Amino acid sequence: MNETIKLTQQLIAKASLTPEDAGCMDLMAEYLQQRGFTIEWMNFGETKNLWARRGTTTPVFAFAGHTDVVPTGPLDEWDSPPFEPTIKDGLLYGRGAADMKGSLAAMLTACDSFIEEHEKHDGSIAFLITSDEEGPSTDGTVKVMEALDQRGEQIDYCIVGEPSSHKSFGDMVRVGRRGSINGYLTLNGKQGHVAYPELVENPIHALAPILSKMTAERWDEGNEYFPPTSFQISNLNAGTGVENVVPGELKLVFNLRFSSELTPEVIKSRITHIIDQHSDDYELVWRLSGLPFITERGELTNAVEKAVQDVTSSKPELSTGGGTSDGRFIAPYGVQVIELGPINESIHKINECVSINDLHHLSVIYKKVLENILL
Repeated sequence: MNETIKLTQQLIAKASLTPEDAGCMDLMAEYLQQRGFTIEWMNFGETKNLWARRGTTTPVFAFAGHTDVVPTGPLDEWDSPPFEPTIKDGLLYGRGAADMKGSLAAMLTACDSFIEEHEKHDGSIAFLITSDEEGPSTDGTVKVMEALDQRGEQIDYCIVGEPSSHKSFGDMVRVGRRGSINGYLTLNGKQGHVAYPELVENPIHALAPILSKMTAERWDEGNEYFPPTSFQISNLNAGTGVENVVPGELKLVFNLRFSSELTPEVIKSRITHIIDQHSDDYELVWRLSGLPFITERGELTNAVEKAVQDVTSSKPELSTGGGTSDGRFIAPYGVQVIELGPINESIHKINECVSINDLHHLSVIYKKVLENILL
């Protein structure tokens, strides 16, 4: 069994349910320190963050990732305990196997192999690791990037180890992400008996034309990097639970995944205009999860495409699909950012798993990217 698999098993065995790290970063820090990295803990609030760097010159190539994992779900539905790494039929099972402890292990072994062969490489290698990615993401990567910027420390290239592969390993590389903004709408009405409509104001009825216009709206046409902006309702709550009472309020939660054709300000203005046409008694609160970002073709995308093709014999698709990632906190500082990791089919699910062969190949790809950038 190679070192990448052993390290993945050690990481999976640590029950790092977000926002807990459970000792994962200590393991990584010890491994990196033995290979010449300077270790710095950059903790904010209850969140543990690791910044490790080898070298003092530019360019700075960083690996970024997270040690925290999502909850396991019902334990009795797992074929093996989620924090007892289990190998079966070429797959390694456990919570975090694909998202993203396998990637973290591959990053470590890629660096080990690269440094052993190229001890006096150009530039610097760094690790930015957090335990606050699967949670609110308020005291993790975003705070580390702010701190690095304040002291003038710049990252030039970054690979985030998110599970980017879709149907086969290496078939997709994320070169950007859509923006994400959430709206929390409360429509106020007047509660009363359903038999006396003249005495009530039904917020559900008020919502109907608002929802119709929101869902029918063509927000933009997208562009060469992003698909058109999408609008989705995630929660809708109203009613008292009985059949003869009109509710006094309605709560709606919605999300827009938006392209670089839109800004949060434009989205807020257009949504507010729609609501104002049908209600004058409401509250609307916004939460911006992240702005859209894109890494256009250049040194990093070329280096990654070549490395993936050398290992898999196939050229990866460059995509901006999927949800958000911590790349949204790194890209605004002028960093070329891509996401490259295992197949994402089992992430956040019962019996999460990753292919042993894929992890070995991922380590080789990471090493080749380092060679393509720093040699």
